[in-house]
Amino acid sequence: MIEIRKGQAPAPLARAEFSTRFRAAFIDPAFRVEDTSIARLEEIAWQAYNAYRKSPFTQKAGPGYADPDYDLSSEWVATKQRIDAAQLRWADPASASRVLLICGSARNDGTCPGEMSKTFRLLGIARETLEQAGIQADVLDLSLLSSEYGRKIHPCKGCVSTAMSLCNWPCSCYPNHALDQTNDWMAEIYERWTAAHAVIIVSPVYWYQSPSPLKLMIDRLVCADGGNPDPTATSGKNPGKAKALEMAGWDYPQHLAGRAYGLIVHGDVAGIEDARRALSDWLDWMGFIDAGAQARLDRFIGYYEPYATSHDSLDRDEPVQEEARNVARAVAKAVVELRAGRLQAVQPKLSRPRPK
Repeated sequence: MIEIRKGQAPAPLARAEFSTRFRAAFIDPAFRVEDTSIARLEEIAWQAYNAYRKSPFTQKAGPGYADPDYDLSSEWVATKQRIDAAQLRWADPASASRVLLICGSARNDGTCPGEMSKTFRLLGIARETLEQAGIQADVLDLSLLSSEYGRKIHPCKGCVSTAMSLCNWPCSCYPNHALDQTNDWMAEIYERWTAAHAVIIVSPVYWYQSPSPLKLMIDRLVCADGGNPDPTATSGKNPGKAKALEMAGWDYPQHLAGRAYGLIVHGDVAGIEDARRALSDWLDWMGFIDAGAQARLDRFIGYYEPYATSHDSLDRDEPVQEEARNVARAVAKAVVELRAGRLQAVQPKLSRPRPK
C-alpha cells in the first residue's frame, strides 16, 4: 500500500475559538435582541462540527454504483441527477444550440467599484451576436460573487493530488455542513457547463492572471477532467482506496469533452497573451475544441491609459468590438459544424502516450 502522508492539518478548534468565529456573522448590534437564540444556534453548529456531520441528508446509492448500500449525500445525488439530465439535453440533436457566456471579471456596479466592467460590455456584444445567429446564450456572471448575498464558490481542496479517483464528478467536497461550507454555486455551474454546446470566456487580466472568481471556478472544474462519478468506489473520501484505484489504471473520463470554445481576454498593461494561452491550454486539456484563430482573442484596451477613462477607450476602440463579434461568430459556426458531426471528424482520436 502507498504511504499516506499525514501531519499538516491543525487540531480541531477549541470551543472558545469556534464561538468567536461563529458569532462573527452576528456582530451587527441589531442582532443583540436575539443573543439567546444565537447561543442556541451556536450550540447546534458546535455539535455538528464536533461530530463532523458533513452530510445530514443521505440516501442509499442504489443500483449502478460499486457499493449500492453506501450512504451518499442526497444533495450530491440531486446535483448529479441534474447534470445527467443536462448531458442528455446536450446530446439530443433536437435541442436548441446553447453557448455558455462567462464573465470573468470581479467588478460590477452593484458593489464597491460602482461601475460595470468592460468585460461585461464585451460579453454583451458577444451575446447579441450569438442571439442573432439563433443560438441560446446563457450568461454566467462571476462578478455576482462580489455583489450578491450568500453567493459562494468554495476553493478546490486538491483531492486530485492524492489520487484522481478521489475527485468526484460532480465535486462531493461540498456542501460540508460541519464546516459551514454550504450554498456552493458550483452545483449549478456544473449543470450549466454540461448543457452548453460551447463556452465563451470573457476575462480581464488581474496581475498577469485570471481574476480570482474565474480561477475559483476553473479549479473546481478539475473534476470534469478525469473525475470519479462513483463516490462509493472509494467509500467516500478514503485515500487508500483511491490510490489503489489509480494505480490499477484510471481511465480519466473527460465529462465535458466535445464542446467548442472561444476566448476574449483584455488588459491595459501586460499579461494578455499569457492569460489567454493559459485558458486555451486548460480547455484544450479538457477535450474542448477551439473554434479557430479568430475565436481566441487577446487585446489591450486603453494601453497605459488612466483607469478612469477606460470605458471611453472601449467606446473608441471599434475594431476590438468587432473582434469580439468575430469570436462569437466563429463559435456559432463551430457549434453548427460540431452538432452536424463535421467538426469532430477533424479531431483525431489518439491515445495519450503519457496518461496522467
